[in-house]
Amino acid sequence: MWILPKLVRRKHHGCMKLWAWDEKKNLPSITNAGRTAAAATASVILARLVQMPEAYWAAIATLVVMQSTLGATLTLSIERIVATAVGASIGALEAHFFGANLFAFALAILLTGLLSMVFRLEKTAYRYASITLAIIVLIPRSASPWTIALHRFIEVSVGIVVALAFVALWPERAPSAAKPPDE
Repeated sequence: MWILPKLVRRKHHGCMKLWAWDEKKNLPSITNAGRTAAAATASVILARLVQMPEAYWAAIATLVVMQSTLGATLTLSIERIVATAVGASIGALEAHFFGANLFAFALAILLTGLLSMVFRLEKTAYRYASITLAIIVLIPRSASPWTIALHRFIEVSVGIVVALAFVALWPERAPSAAKPPDE
């Protein structure tokens, strides 16, 4: 099964359309692009206002969870918050007790996967948790791992709350049904 869309050519091969998507609803709209840009920017501003040291993580979290509908965004947001909490907690423990020891890092990633199974998190959430853990453990910083973990959790939470607010307050309109051509 192809993950990427198929290469499509028009009848006379004069014009070539490079990609064919099965559903137009998966293509970004002007509303979606504007809402996403505004939400990501608002996330950075809010994270800076609360003086988060790495405010860009708020924007990244917003971009990760923004979906077309509030229901889809909420589902992904809950998964992302739980995953960030798991990854930040294990990352802080690992960094506090073992530093940047790669063997301990590998075991922490394994433990994150086991906890993801226990909490019944999907593979995507396990990846988010592992990314959070890696950011806390592998990027050298002078602050304590617990402070780094807390900042990471707050930055991601700010981004998620902003995404939820934007999707709730600025819903994407369903495309109107195309009128059939007159015959």
